[in-house]
Amino acid sequence: MRGKSSEDLRRPCTGPAVWQGRDLARSRSWVLRPGPDQRDELDAAVRSVRARGTPLLKVSADRFPVPSLTADLARVAAELETGRGFVLVRGLPVERYGPAAAAVLLWGLGRHLGVPVSQNATGHMLGHLPYRPADLGPQAFHTDDADMLALLCLRTSGAPGRMRLASSAAVHNTVLARRPELVDGLYRTHHLDRHGEQSPEDLPWHAVPLAHRAGGRLSLRYDRRRLESARHLPGAPRPDPDDRELFDLIDASAADPELRLDIALHAGDLLLLNNHAVLHSDAGFANGPCTERGPQALRLWLTPHRPRALPEAFWGDAYFSGGARGGVAPLDVITSHKPTTRTTPTTPTTPTTRNPHDRSARTPGPIRPTPR
Repeated sequence: MRGKSSEDLRRPCTGPAVWQGRDLARSRSWVLRPGPDQRDELDAAVRSVRARGTPLLKVSADRFPVPSLTADLARVAAELETGRGFVLVRGLPVERYGPAAAAVLLWGLGRHLGVPVSQNATGHMLGHLPYRPADLGPQAFHTDDADMLALLCLRTSGAPGRMRLASSAAVHNTVLARRPELVDGLYRTHHLDRHGEQSPEDLPWHAVPLAHRAGGRLSLRYDRRRLESARHLPGAPRPDPDDRELFDLIDASAADPELRLDIALHAGDLLLLNNHAVLHSDAGFANGPCTERGPQALRLWLTPHRPRALPEAFWGDAYFSGGARGGVAPLDVITSHKPTTRTTPTTPTTPTTRNPHDRSARTPGPIRPTPR
């Protein structure tokens, strides 16, 4: 990494972003429980948006007022960016809503924390997670293609969902302690499969480092499935021989019962996490087959209003528009309105104020699964 010596990068990470699941499991400092008055205020904001018929993409923070939660949301934003990197908001009133109203709740809260970004090449700003039975086994630990993940659990089919989290900085420190010679590999260029969600003129992979350190803070992006599949793309660069050992150690460290934190997600729980600071894995539901139709959870990707500074190379060819970054650029926007540099355009466009030649941004209806 330019400007950083190998010795600098081999120093252990420190600070609140370095945590172990065994310690947090005994604490609930990472849980926020809105009170009855705050729940009623959220309900009133949802009903107001629905009564006005405001399209979801036009719902801004101003149009979703929650004054009694302003201070709490400011603390949440700080915790995500400079603290442990995740917060669980427990007990939102989703039992009062169907999926469309729950989407308003998630979107409205999300707009207080950041700017939504597209989750696939067709421009869906909200994704949904279908039922995942436990017998499929947990997902591999990974990060998503955005600064922040917001996941709202709608229902649990009689048993809580299970999400596993791991501190990226703690995983880094474990790699450093066990195999220090592999740490430099985190900062080399790797290739992430774009799963065909790129424009015809772009390469089918992102060429990016996995890690970046600045100001004593580590940012990590990791998705082994995409790293492995990129190797098989035509013309893909040859992987480094040490990559497999590095990836194996990252996977094992994140899944270590001492490091990881297992969270039970109940209906009305909102999990917020900073993808640069926290790896996550969907471990599924503990009971048998789901008998209810519809999404189990809604997912939103966000760029925080005050995101951490990251170099252009960390994002590869990721999408930048309207004050947002990351995500998957909708193909119609790539071909008709693509910035010439990977920085925010001088005249920003937003999901609700686009250039006339851009096609309409997709709303979440119908909300479709996204292959992430």
